[in-house]
Amino acid sequence: MATMDQATAEMKEEKTWAVTWGTFLSEVKKEGFIAAPMVAVSVLQYLLQLVSMIMAGHLDQLALSSVAIAISLTNVTGFSLLSGMAGGLETLCGQAFGAGQYQKLGTYTCTAMIYLLLVCPPICVLWIFFDKLLPLVGQNPQISHEAQIYSVWLIPALFGGAILKPLTRYFQSQSSIFPMLLSSFVILLFHILTSWAFIYKLELGVKGSAISFSLSTWLYVVLLWLYAMFSSSFEETRLAFSMESLVHIGLFFRLAVPSAVMICLTISTLHFTISYGFGAAASIRVSNELGAGNPQAARVAVWAAMFLSVTEAVIVSTTLFCCRYVLGHVFSSEKPVVDYVVVMAPLICISVFMDSVQAVLSGVARGSGWQHIGAYVNLGAFYLVGLPVGCALGFALGLRGKGLWIGIVAGSAVQSALLALITSFTNWTKQAKRARERVFAERLSEDSEAN
Repeated sequence: MATMDQATAEMKEEKTWAVTWGTFLSEVKKEGFIAAPMVAVSVLQYLLQLVSMIMAGHLDQLALSSVAIAISLTNVTGFSLLSGMAGGLETLCGQAFGAGQYQKLGTYTCTAMIYLLLVCPPICVLWIFFDKLLPLVGQNPQISHEAQIYSVWLIPALFGGAILKPLTRYFQSQSSIFPMLLSSFVILLFHILTSWAFIYKLELGVKGSAISFSLSTWLYVVLLWLYAMFSSSFEETRLAFSMESLVHIGLFFRLAVPSAVMICLTISTLHFTISYGFGAAASIRVSNELGAGNPQAARVAVWAAMFLSVTEAVIVSTTLFCCRYVLGHVFSSEKPVVDYVVVMAPLICISVFMDSVQAVLSGVARGSGWQHIGAYVNLGAFYLVGLPVGCALGFALGLRGKGLWIGIVAGSAVQSALLALITSFTNWTKQAKRARERVFAERLSEDSEAN
């Protein structure tokens, strides 16, 4: 009898495992269909800046240095800041879509556009004075001047980004990736042609590279906006500016600022654009399932995203290490630059793995709505660990760029470990309840006022 009961228990356990394994594979498939085109979109968007750097880099070393610094600084102080703030939409739009509150997606997106446009003017002031600020931290005056020229002509792209970043989250939260993929490909071809024409044919140099990027950004905005306004796919979620868009600014602010802190401290490499695709897929699936009140499905989505991301990281890091002797030639013909890339390759491979883990976990944070916790983790990991280690190794011990990168890796490792710990202890049932409360709070308020 005992043997029969034991066999029955084992059969039940096996059946439960089969269902769990099947659910996991189903979730991997769902996230793969979201992540693959999203990765392509992220890479195509990043390639706009990469094309600018490559084309300018083959002018001379001054152009390469100035454009590289300008791109890094405008990303950290501008584009990544906007991207991070727009991350608040991944919580609001994703959970609203999962809860079936489709009309709120358009309202939330317009709120984000208004908010990000208001953020742009102070950033513009900072960019205009790059030629005065960079020499104060020891940068070559000539490089600082060229970097300032590039940044000033990039200002139109900043305002375009304030509209584009919310638009891409609007598409993303509805898993409508193909229009972005097609538009990104068209924009990349446009950017390559205009960059070549402005830099080499019209001989505008660094300025021409920035003008091309600004034109490409606004063309991207126009294409996505037209599709969003006239496609039948967005009939229930149509974009609409109204007084309600202003009302939501406070709610968006509470999610936008922590999101910005999370993103700005981590976007630094081409690979992160790939990792961000997996993080976006995790954010979409987690937010949709929490909004729909399915905590167990949200948990499975986290594990599926981690599986996909780690698999990708192993493949990419191995490929980068094997190609380390030819990688530098893509960016420059200068031998010191090429040789230094070879030295830095092992550290870049470690960064690839760390980026993959933290990108997915940050996506989970955005989808769940606990960006504030992620922001504290990022600040602590980079300012209490990464920055001191990088400065000590880079300046005190004379390792320079290698030491600074080791500091980044150390910060990323601490960040990933802490986010993983927090995620493992997350109460998904409570998160689903909070998501439902967030989405339906305004509706209940409106019904009570009507009565």
